[in-house]
Amino acid sequence: MDLILLKNLDRVGDKHEVVSVKNGYARNFLIPKGLGLIANDTNLKRLEELKAKEQAEEDKSIAEYEEIVTKLEDQTLKIGVKSGTSGKIFGSITNVQIASQLKEQLEIDVERRQVVMPEEIKEIGTYTAEINFHPEVQGKIDFELVKE
Repeated sequence: MDLILLKNLDRVGDKHEVVSVKNGYARNFLIPKGLGLIANDTNLKRLEELKAKEQAEEDKSIAEYEEIVTKLEDQTLKIGVKSGTSGKIFGSITNVQIASQLKEQLEIDVERRQVVMPEEIKEIGTYTAEINFHPEVQGKIDFELVKE
């Protein structure tokens, strides 16, 4: 049975691709879960509309992400940490803490998975983390660890 995939599926195909799968797999799994549509003439015509609609939504989200990246430029987060006399901090700073400080200090909502830490941070100082909003849009945020 020929199907139009609505999502990327491992070992089956990519989104919006027309693939041939076994009838039972299509009828019992892919179609009921909303992962595919039967590739008939009507749905093939709708495919172009779906592609255009999703591309417009993606362009809109890319513009929003670029706006956030420009807001992040020249911004520095200050994060208070407990540390010893030599400047070593107790514990370490994680992407969860960076995401929560972005929300708290700059009111920018970022998922923790989008924040990529440069290395394991164990001392007071200034560092830079990358934020992957979209495969086409990446930003950087500087953060400074200060003694509480």
